[in-house]
Amino acid sequence: MIGIVNYGMGNLRSVEKAFEHVGAEARVVADPTEVEASDRLVLPGVGAFADAMAHLRERGLVEAVHKFVASGRPFLGICLGMQLLFDVSEEDGEHEGLGVLPGRVVRFRPTDRAMKVPHMGWNALQWEADRSPPLFAGLAPGDCVYFVHSYYPQPDDASVVAATADYGGRFCSVVHRQNVWATQFHPEKSQRVGLRMLANFAAA
Repeated sequence: MIGIVNYGMGNLRSVEKAFEHVGAEARVVADPTEVEASDRLVLPGVGAFADAMAHLRERGLVEAVHKFVASGRPFLGICLGMQLLFDVSEEDGEHEGLGVLPGRVVRFRPTDRAMKVPHMGWNALQWEADRSPPLFAGLAPGDCVYFVHSYYPQPDDASVVAATADYGGRFCSVVHRQNVWATQFHPEKSQRVGLRMLANFAAA
């Protein structure tokens, strides 16, 4: 069973429906016991980084997420859920994240007037050299996915970057380290490509 973490911020039902569409069993989980009982775990999210971390702490989910990742079971972060995996975010000050992956979350800094923030809409993914994690099975470099975000992660370890996209320069769009995957875009809103990624994660 795939657990979708409910910490009060996220498009939970749309993620759940996307997994149902690809034939995977998924349900929303809201406490550490339910997290522990999951075979796979998804951390989605929409909203502000600091608020999200506060809600995770209030519900006792920070330690639960760390224990789940350490167990080696498949874990997927989506959008804000990806950003929360890093050490710190500069959104509205400086705020501590989960620290699963070393690095910081930074804001897009427009290079010209045509570059609007947030970055919103379809954009093409480019695989990093020699990186083809299981999440990408059946897909190809250049496939497009749907983004809505003003911030993105800058990992300290470049080897975890599995794919990038271009918006005033290349930025990290997918990370992969061992059992942890995360996407800055929304696979549940990315039609064929996103559904294939979710199916791949469900089969991991």
